[in-house]
Amino acid sequence: MDLQQFDLNLLVALDALLTDKSVTRAGARMNLSQSAMSGTLARLRDVFHDELLVPVGRAMVLTPLAQELVEPLRELLQQVRSTLATRPRFNPATSDRHFSISVSDYVASVLIVDLLRLVKRIAPSITFELRSVGTRAGEDLDRDTIDFVIAPAGYVSPAHSKEVLFEDTHTCIAWADNPQIGSTLSLEQYLSLGHVVVRVSEDGVNYDERILRGLNHRRRVEVVTPSFDWAPQLVVGTERIATVATRLALKYAGLLPIKLVPVPIDMPPMVEMLQWHRAHDHDPAHIWLRAQMRDAVAALASPAAPAPPRREHRRTRLSPSAQTISRRSRRRA
Repeated sequence: MDLQQFDLNLLVALDALLTDKSVTRAGARMNLSQSAMSGTLARLRDVFHDELLVPVGRAMVLTPLAQELVEPLRELLQQVRSTLATRPRFNPATSDRHFSISVSDYVASVLIVDLLRLVKRIAPSITFELRSVGTRAGEDLDRDTIDFVIAPAGYVSPAHSKEVLFEDTHTCIAWADNPQIGSTLSLEQYLSLGHVVVRVSEDGVNYDERILRGLNHRRRVEVVTPSFDWAPQLVVGTERIATVATRLALKYAGLLPIKLVPVPIDMPPMVEMLQWHRAHDHDPAHIWLRAQMRDAVAALASPAAPAPPRREHRRTRLSPSAQTISRRSRRRA
């Protein structure tokens, strides 16, 4: 093949076709009409002397040659993007680099808030976009359209570079005036009480839920929330409990009338991983931000810190229903 006669833009179109397996969807991705994308597919078939996509029923499937092209083509395009984005020098004080990070609200609360505050002081023109964690994060990473993914070990891709960012344990939290709970919980109590459970995606299973299922334990789920930050708020004024990461529990113990109790189940520490596309292993901007993340982690409080002693909290104004629960609880006590 004579590269001087070959339109390299066809490779971008081919990547879209192989990814979407649809002329219509690939055309939408490329901002081309269906007829224009069909013409592009015809040119590619002529170049490769292969059909590439063939109809089977109502779907389109890849030919054997097309399947062989998927990974080499993706890596080639990623290397081109990395080359075009390469900067010979990186000065955080003057850089206007933009970073995108896929992260849960838990990690955002205990780490990213402090990280962005630190970065703002030393790199005032660098900007950030925080995206939610989900199945799309892995796809974005594969396509090199996101800079970093922060997720527990077991939820990250084996195909890209990664490192341990930090570890955290789990703690049970309850309303400070919950009469059902003292300083400890038995397994029977833990499983019988109503739970607030965090599920960040409809088809996802979070770390603590995976552990419980592995032990064949079934808890009584009364509230499901997509936000880790909401869980501590949702136990206040109720007899419900929640299992959350210890660093998050410690943060909210200083903000809400909650108490911290050890989880009566042996839960291994949760390991949060930092992952990025391998094309950025030597990107000086990526290397710098990874170092800033490590510095922010080093400043975090230990997750093994003891639960704070019971103290008087400033009374938050509870809803009428919460006030009723509180009065009934005191009468039972």
